[in-house]
Amino acid sequence: MIKSVFIKYILAFLAIITISFTILASIISSVIMRSSMDAKEISMATAADLARKKIETDFANSIFFYSLESPESFIEFMESAKKDLSHELSAYSEMTEDSFILVADREGTIRITTSLPHDYLEKDFIAREIIANTLNQNRIDRFQTLDGVFSTRHLISALPLRSDTGEIHGALFFCSSSTVEYSFVNQIITTIILSCLWVLVAAMVIVYFITEKIVSPVREMSKAAKSFALGRFDVRVPVTVNRDEIGELAEAFNNMAMSLAVSEERQRDFIANVAHDLRTPMTSIGGFVNSILDGTIPPEDHEHYLKIVSAETDRLKRLVYTLFDITKIQAGERKFIKTDFDICETARIVIISLEQKIDEKNLELEFISDKDNMYVHADPDAIHQIIYNLIENAVKFTSEKGLVRISITDAGEKTQISVYNTGEGIPPEDLPFVFDRFYKSDRSRGLDKTGAGLGLFIVKTIIDAHEEKIRVASEHEKYCEFIFTLQKTR
Repeated sequence: MIKSVFIKYILAFLAIITISFTILASIISSVIMRSSMDAKEISMATAADLARKKIETDFANSIFFYSLESPESFIEFMESAKKDLSHELSAYSEMTEDSFILVADREGTIRITTSLPHDYLEKDFIAREIIANTLNQNRIDRFQTLDGVFSTRHLISALPLRSDTGEIHGALFFCSSSTVEYSFVNQIITTIILSCLWVLVAAMVIVYFITEKIVSPVREMSKAAKSFALGRFDVRVPVTVNRDEIGELAEAFNNMAMSLAVSEERQRDFIANVAHDLRTPMTSIGGFVNSILDGTIPPEDHEHYLKIVSAETDRLKRLVYTLFDITKIQAGERKFIKTDFDICETARIVIISLEQKIDEKNLELEFISDKDNMYVHADPDAIHQIIYNLIENAVKFTSEKGLVRISITDAGEKTQISVYNTGEGIPPEDLPFVFDRFYKSDRSRGLDKTGAGLGLFIVKTIIDAHEEKIRVASEHEKYCEFIFTLQKTR
């Protein structure tokens, strides 16, 4: 079983060429043979008619015709004039190449032949059925052996021989072996076969290089895919200069490899971050609890350190809930139930829940809405989580006495929600990745001590599930703004 695409492609191409040339040779040889035979048949019919008239005229002028008008007189005439008639008829047979004439009496006995090799005829009589059809001027097969007179089929033109009185005395058969035509057709076929062989050789060379050019990138992709399976994402496929489908596929494959490499790196960073975020509070909890138990921390300080343990426990709980939430979203287990609710009221509730954090940093808060109540059709809990994450991030990354602004505006069939904050913003190189899973920029890593870089990924996942859009606009060291839309209540 052939498994190589390279071999399959070449064999398929060669098979197409071979089949095409075979069909072409068959059609050409058939057309040439038919045309040649038709032309030869016309020439034979003309020569046969002249030969018949010659025999009929000579018989009418012979003493046998006047002495005795009977079949025997015609046979006697042919026997007496056999040599001269054979010579004279040869001139007519030579009018058509590779032809000869047979003259038979009414009984089918061949009386005269022209220019035939010795033992050319298999027998010296023609079947009565053929003679009868010829004498009655019925059509006979143009290609036949005259019922075994010839060893191979010949092209035949048959005519009856009559006297002046209209009596039929015999038949004339103008025959051709057609060896010239068959030889000519064989030469054509031989030429076509040789041409086919040369074309196959040329095609072999051309197809080899074309196939190699096509298959080589695919072969490289196969090697790269095997490397990916082993966890090595640094392999790249050479991209051809011409922008054909293979080149585009190679480029797409390289882009996929780059994305896998970036994703792998972020996943490693994520695991490191989660491990760090888990280790830090667990170390604190374990250390403080052990210190309390072994008496290192005096009783009067227990309450203070237990509050720290409680805070670290809450931090662990938030991290575990976040990871659990992501797992449910990825598995499709979290269902979003859409209802009509007031998005302005949801935003106000979130702001109130974050009021303490806002006051701690002396932030200026602005809440702007086109109306006091604006209703949207979405999952209330999921949208509450989105707004909470965005406002919490805005508060977290806004510098002391900065500005946080929440805007809810009418955008036609949609309601647009914007969360804006001043501060350092997001660096341009980080903007394309802010919604990626496991992503946490170096700058936010220094400012955000409690997050694992999953909040915005959850936000984007929920927005996508609602078939809505979210985008981010930022100018480094000035501001950052997240904007998303929701379907208005109809």
